[in-house]
Amino acid sequence: MAQDIKSWDPDNKSEWNNTGREIANRNLWISIPSLLAGFATWLMWGIITVQMLNTGYGGFDKSQLFTLAAIAGLSGATLRIPSTFFIRLAGGRNTIFLTTALLMLPALGLGIALSRPDTPFWHFQILALLSGFGGGNFASSMSNISFFFPKKIQGYSLGMNAGLGNFGVTTMQIVIPLVMTMAVMGNPTELQIASGTLIGKIPAGTDTYLQNAGYVWLIILIPLAIASWLGMNNITESHVSPKIGSTLGAFIKIIVMLILGLATASFGLWLMLPEVASGSGLMLSKWIVLPIIITLTVLLLKLLPLGNDYKDGLKRQYKIFENKHTWAMTIIYVMTFGSFIGYAATLALSIKVIFGFQHIMVDGVMTHNTINPNGPSALTYAWMGAFVGALIRPIGGMIADHIGGAKVTQIISGVMVLSALGVAYFMKQAYGSATPEEFFWQFLILFVVLFAMTGLGNGSTFRTISQVFNKEQAGPVLGWTSAVAAYGAFIIPKVFGEQIKATTPENALYGFAVFYAICMVINWWFYLRKNAKSEAKRS
Repeated sequence: MAQDIKSWDPDNKSEWNNTGREIANRNLWISIPSLLAGFATWLMWGIITVQMLNTGYGGFDKSQLFTLAAIAGLSGATLRIPSTFFIRLAGGRNTIFLTTALLMLPALGLGIALSRPDTPFWHFQILALLSGFGGGNFASSMSNISFFFPKKIQGYSLGMNAGLGNFGVTTMQIVIPLVMTMAVMGNPTELQIASGTLIGKIPAGTDTYLQNAGYVWLIILIPLAIASWLGMNNITESHVSPKIGSTLGAFIKIIVMLILGLATASFGLWLMLPEVASGSGLMLSKWIVLPIIITLTVLLLKLLPLGNDYKDGLKRQYKIFENKHTWAMTIIYVMTFGSFIGYAATLALSIKVIFGFQHIMVDGVMTHNTINPNGPSALTYAWMGAFVGALIRPIGGMIADHIGGAKVTQIISGVMVLSALGVAYFMKQAYGSATPEEFFWQFLILFVVLFAMTGLGNGSTFRTISQVFNKEQAGPVLGWTSAVAAYGAFIIPKVFGEQIKATTPENALYGFAVFYAICMVINWWFYLRKNAKSEAKRS
């Protein structure tokens, strides 16, 4: 079993070369697949809902299915707020082990739910909420790895952890369609609409095994939980995890804080959802509810009765909110990671809805319900964007290590503005056409470019954070910015769903392009204009 590390200074070259590098790399290479599994279980709804639509499972409509991805997105983002502080309060090994093990709950639950065709919709809502555990894991994982590596290679190490961890999205998008073709356990469901996998199209009338989409993750989660417990370390240095206490006590802290996050996320959903969907019926705007959820979560964490060590540790971590650069980097990271995770949760169902149906006039009214026999398979192509975005992420970190994070961020921001406008144009053309497949490749190529820029930008923002903040604050800032940015996994599916319902899906991309332009201004003002670097260091 790996031991706690009482003294750790990776910036000491001699210590790093003798023992530090080996320890850091071992923790990194256990962290990466654990984070990958987290992303896979968090964002699996984007693929599962497509197949539920293809099979007519439960008779749920398109807008309902979009809400499942949005619920998971909201839960995962909210759970990143408490997860930001897990490493200091509970230790790295303790945190990664427990949060990886908790992913078994939504994986097993989904397998059971999809085995029964009469499972009510609220069951899926609860499972989507619990799959947010996987989204929350990113904040604690990134914070943990930031302490293991020297400052000079923070862009590389964090880019590797996040970039390869993000392959969980691509892995999920490839694996789930494939395993649903295999008769492993349970009864099959017949496809009513042709589907597809990475290796080809599956015709209507074929049997599919929806439940495998949940069960498959248990195969990797069990050994990963064991590996994290046996192979990872808690660092008990004063600036990392100085007062962990007992392992049981650390687990209790994590579980209580996660329950609080689930409670505030559920409260936010209750405010937004109609009564027929187990909501309050108030249907408050997401732009009102999200600040309520974030503020409520941050305030309630301070009030938890978990002892003086907890309160003192949290107080030190909350100092990041006094730094203006915390807020600047939060907005910029929403542009990069928020876009990546939101588009990853949305792309498959968007392809299905926009290109899988013909958009034709019937009695003078534009309709969008006629199946398009020439439509591309969403499950065959949706993985490409997240694959490119994750693959290129470490490269963004390495480039930023050489030329500066802010410069890379500025360049990718401009490309994102142009790409978003291009996607909006072809989306509009497709959604008004009886033959939308004519615009598919232009749409997909520009979307992949958009994903690539988010990947490069994710790496570059890590580099900027590691340079602007000191050792104690860099980890919590990474966690906090990732928490807020993760709301992209809620906002983007929600906006897409709303705009598709309004028959104007292109408006979503127009709005995102405006936001990217604003981020360019913020990045220039804080990190590229004259004297910006010296002002950042003084902060």
